[in-house]
Amino acid sequence: GHEDDARALSTLLVPFEARSGDSEALPRSRSEHLQCWSRLSADPERLHELGQSVMEEASRTSSFMMKVLLVLTVLLGEGFGGSPSIQIGGLFPRGADQEYSAFRVGMLRFGMADFRLTPHIDNLEVANSFAVTNCFCSQFSRGVYAIFGFYDKKSVNTITSFCETLHVSFITPSFPVEGMNQFVLQMRPDIKGPLVSLVEYYKWEKFAYLYDSDRGLSTLQVVLDTAAEKNWVVTAINVGDLKDERKDEAYRSLFQDLEIRKERRIVLDCEQDKVKDILEQVITIGKHVKGYHYIIANLGFVDGDLSKIQYGGANVSGFQLVDFEDPMVAKFDQEWEAFGEKEYPGTDARIRYTSALTFDAVRVMTEAFLFLHKQRIDMSRRGNSGDCLANPAVPWVQGVEIERALKQVRVNGLTGNIQFDQYGKRINYSVTIMELKNNGPVKIGFWNEVDKMVATKSDLYPNDTMGMENKTVIVTTILEAPYVMLKKNAELFQDNDRYEGYCVDLAAEIAKHCGIRYQLKIVGDGKYGARDAETKIWNGMVGELVYGKADIAVAPLTITLVREEVIDFSKPFMSLGISIMIKKPQKSKPGVFSFLDPLAYEIWMCIVFAYIGVSVVLFLVSRFSPYEWTLEEPEDGALPLTTESTNEFGIFNSLWFSLGAFMRQGCDISPRSLSGRIVGGVWWFFTLIIISSYTANLAAFLTVERMVSPIESAEDLAKQTEIAYGTLDSGSTKEFFRRSKIALFDKMWQYMKSAEPSVFVKKTSEGVQRVRKSKGKYAYLLESTMNEYIEQRKPCDTMKVGGNLDSKGYGIATPKGSPLGNAVNLAVLKLNEQGLLDKLKNKWWYDKGECGSGGGESKEKTSALSLSNVAGVFYILVGGLGLAMMVALVEFCYKSRAEAKKMKMKFTDAMRSKARLSITGST
Repeated sequence: GHEDDARALSTLLVPFEARSGDSEALPRSRSEHLQCWSRLSADPERLHELGQSVMEEASRTSSFMMKVLLVLTVLLGEGFGGSPSIQIGGLFPRGADQEYSAFRVGMLRFGMADFRLTPHIDNLEVANSFAVTNCFCSQFSRGVYAIFGFYDKKSVNTITSFCETLHVSFITPSFPVEGMNQFVLQMRPDIKGPLVSLVEYYKWEKFAYLYDSDRGLSTLQVVLDTAAEKNWVVTAINVGDLKDERKDEAYRSLFQDLEIRKERRIVLDCEQDKVKDILEQVITIGKHVKGYHYIIANLGFVDGDLSKIQYGGANVSGFQLVDFEDPMVAKFDQEWEAFGEKEYPGTDARIRYTSALTFDAVRVMTEAFLFLHKQRIDMSRRGNSGDCLANPAVPWVQGVEIERALKQVRVNGLTGNIQFDQYGKRINYSVTIMELKNNGPVKIGFWNEVDKMVATKSDLYPNDTMGMENKTVIVTTILEAPYVMLKKNAELFQDNDRYEGYCVDLAAEIAKHCGIRYQLKIVGDGKYGARDAETKIWNGMVGELVYGKADIAVAPLTITLVREEVIDFSKPFMSLGISIMIKKPQKSKPGVFSFLDPLAYEIWMCIVFAYIGVSVVLFLVSRFSPYEWTLEEPEDGALPLTTESTNEFGIFNSLWFSLGAFMRQGCDISPRSLSGRIVGGVWWFFTLIIISSYTANLAAFLTVERMVSPIESAEDLAKQTEIAYGTLDSGSTKEFFRRSKIALFDKMWQYMKSAEPSVFVKKTSEGVQRVRKSKGKYAYLLESTMNEYIEQRKPCDTMKVGGNLDSKGYGIATPKGSPLGNAVNLAVLKLNEQGLLDKLKNKWWYDKGECGSGGGESKEKTSALSLSNVAGVFYILVGGLGLAMMVALVEFCYKSRAEAKKMKMKFTDAMRSKARLSITGST
């Protein structure tokens, strides 16, 4: 057959073509032989040149090659005589690789009839009218019978004008255009009817309509006309003119404006690539949650990746043209996957609806030309190839025949029933209505021109709870002691048995109450979950829930507003707050003079000055008061020898009286005057309070080994620069400081985000190690529960200081609208009422603690005084005794010298006499 002829001919001719400068390799596959044959047979001059080359080569070879040449001649004759070539033009936009592959597959499948479809392909920018004009004229000058291609709003008028003028049929899968375009065959069905019916089905009366002006405005016009008729309130917004470099920001701003207007029902009348971009931004700003409803107004609902929005809770509906459950489509889908991605780009993915329309278009052209061939209608274009810009224009006579044949085709293709009206538009077609559920896209009905919207009765309601009991639920968590830890010899265990901890036990209890099977899965990036400020993408466990990689998160996951916008939380299973962890300072033992510590330095100084002041005042009042002066009376009652009066309160006696009163001892003299007694009474009251206060604090200061902490609160951290402080790089603690409007916390955030080296850590364990190794120069901000746990773990060198900076709770998280949400919430409440949550905390925090209470020392040891506690008192005693001896010696020498002068004797003799008196008591 012709297939074998093509293989033989292309195998012989391609080496000569390569010698002529073509770099193509020798064809190997069946499709390559056919493509090579089509290419060579489409260019008779080139084929003639190659034939001459074969003849010249054969003249220099053996007679065997001459035989091959004879066979080649026969093949050439049969090829040209038995299989006429139909030239087909192709205009493909750049980047339409899958559509072009579908076109080639269609040529391969339908090109083996009584004639050959020979394509002439041009890749171009369809938005460039000049490029479209140039390629269209080039195709026309080659003598094409019809042209397959794409257009957009900028080039559609150019193409339709040329087709009308030159009578060249244009078959397109692009968006349908209004008006009477005789020579334009529109493969894509109109979506206006299905869209209006679906809006009516949902009973929308107010919604936003986001449209791409590149697809034309005909659908928008129908929606607005229907809205005027049915009193709908429609907010129409054009998203087709957004610049690529700022489109993400523009989409986010747009949906924030819609949120202000309370617009939560939105129609997306865009192609799949733009729908993808919009939905990505919808997810990043949390508008894919329960309460939102989106209708995707194109015919490829399953063409895009909807997995990221699938578990958000929002209702997403749309239309599907290609029914992959249809046996014919399913068979083609298997064959499509068999084509190599290298040779046919795009075949590694499921065929899109635009590619399916392209494939069906090749079949439509094949059926039309087969009909004309059987009718023996002359389709020769010899002498009819010319300039499309000629004035006056010369239309092709047979163009009308081809146009009629194309519109008369009626076949069943990948896109269902293919049939056209007199204007080249699809009629009698059916569109499947889809909704996105927890288990993926699901059919909820169909639409056709006769019955309009027909809803199926099964699975009408999104996000139902059926089937969860038979599903293994994926529980995402994070390795964080004591919540989730690997057991010792974990490699000996499998699945959930490899882990232990608070959250492992909690997950088991939750599963028991909910009656589900579950599998623990450690989060890949080791993060709790935060949204990137630039990309707006969620990471960590929150990201796994948002993007459908997990069903539930059982972990120390803090309940926050930004997380609550994209996922659901249960009631808190643990309450906590942000706290400060520092390295435990060394205990300071009481010093030699620690008995002075109960009173501050300033108080001791004030006491000294008060003592001196009281003594001076007592001296003065005693001097001025006449009642302090007395006459000395002889012991035998005789008259006094003199009239001199004496005063006992000289300066030294005043000091001695004040000192005795302060020491609670008293002395042999007392004030006699009222003024002196007032001074004494006030001083006694003062000393009573001071001594009582001192005694009350003395025991604590002598028996307790205090730890002097350089940081006691967040204020201490903020006002110093020597001790660095930071948080986990991705978590609620960091978000707390980033979003806080309190001046203190904002000041701390400004420091943390600008500190070099970075003060943020990737894991809590990394933060703890940094505290331990920094020698007191780093403080870590973390949840109080974790802080308390680490404080109870060896080497017992960290401590929590100050109170909690805020108040919050840990909750179990599920995707928005998840059927597990309510059951998990009830389970947490029940566990709390049973007291099991408190038991679990005591088990993993304190029962398994390693540091004990107060560092492991007994109360008896801490209450007993050692010599070092009171050594200062002994030092003062010894010092006082030594001072007294020295003063006594000075007095001895002074008195001896005075007596030596008085008695006119030697100083040494006087000292000897005084020493004898001091020892024996007599001279």
